Amino acid sequence: MKAIIYCRVSTNKETQETSLNRQEEELIQLAKHYQFEIDSIIKEQASGYDFEREGILQVLERIKDQQVQALLIQDETRLGRGNAKIALLHCIFKEDVKLYSISHNGELELSESDSMVLKIVSMVEEYQRKLHNVKIKRGMKRAVQQGYKPERNLKNLGESSGRDKIEVPIEQIIRLRKNNLTFADIAATLRGFGYNISKATVHRRYQEYIESQEE
Repeated sequence: MKAIIYCRVSTNKETQETSLNRQEEELIQLAKHYQFEIDSIIKEQASGYDFEREGILQVLERIKDQQVQALLIQDETRLGRGNAKIALLHCIFKEDVKLYSISHNGELELSESDSMVLKIVSMVEEYQRKLHNVKIKRGMKRAVQQGYKPERNLKNLGESSGRDKIEVPIEQIIRLRKNNLTFADIAATLRGFGYNISKATVHRRYQEYIESQEE
């Protein structure tokens, strides 16, 4: 089992440098105790309230590797403080990565309050996903009701199943806009037909088209 070691101290003081090295040594011993293969050791000196930390961003990138199954820390406050900590815990658990800490001498046990907040965050995220899917269906339904025929208008439909289409169908954006669909509905409709496109991209491409017609 591969594991990442993450160490953090809050300031650049020399005394903190000693603490950082001590964390690393203790976490290496923890990895040996549980027979983890160390994938990488990430250390940084930054505030726990700061979410934009280079080290923690590296951690979030590495845990996407399915071979990485554990993250080793001194204690949960090393991940972050306040809302930053909750957000990071949520990201880590979503990747099905286990947390081991020195303070627990093994797998991390969350406090009752943190567990409750994480459950709420997961529930909200799930309902956001459902709402997103409803918006896609709504956009597709409106488009078809107003005469949009995807089987005729979208090229190569189904040929790239499971893959995002790179091209942006400007002709279809114009056609749907003429049918009074909002940019959000147009984006949702095209995503439903396999195009990886955002509301902002739809709006930008439509504005580019309008400007080109005015020249």
